Amino acid sequence: MKKLYYLVSFILIVSVQSCGIYSFTGTNINPDVKTIQINYFPNNARLVEPSLSQTFTTQLQDLFLRQTNLSLVKSGGDLQFEGEITGYRINPMTATAQQTAAQNRLTITVFVRFYNNKNEEDNFQKSFSHFYDYDANAQLVGGLLEDAFKEIIDRITQDIFNASVAKW
Repeated sequence: MKKLYYLVSFILIVSVQSCGIYSFTGTNINPDVKTIQINYFPNNARLVEPSLSQTFTTQLQDLFLRQTNLSLVKSGGDLQFEGEITGYRINPMTATAQQTAAQNRLTITVFVRFYNNKNEEDNFQKSFSHFYDYDANAQLVGGLLEDAFKEIIDRITQDIFNASVAKW
């Protein structure tokens, strides 16, 4: 019985070690990386929503603070993010029989420059985009605008997180 206990223990130890470091968020961050710098993302789109830049920057920072053990710094971060909001547009999507829009689509595009100062092979410059569809008769203000921002920003920030530290 004691031999069986040692055998099972040995197998468990070997199998756990072979998996390496596992993270429930799926991150693949080098242990040397301790800090993250996320600069303000200005809104350089043709159509500007005043609160978008601050909301986006804050939510990107919050995502990394929640899902990693990295410390947020103002300069000299091991991982650095900078960029700008390059697109904010509303387009009609579906038409009614009277040839009017039945549904509109808000699309936000963010251009990101990512620098990994511990492993420069991970650096990238890339655009991320997502959309939110809403009824054409509705005004994109108040709660509807908040819902649209939440869905779009959640998706874009998660895509940025996945591309930079989860390597998806």
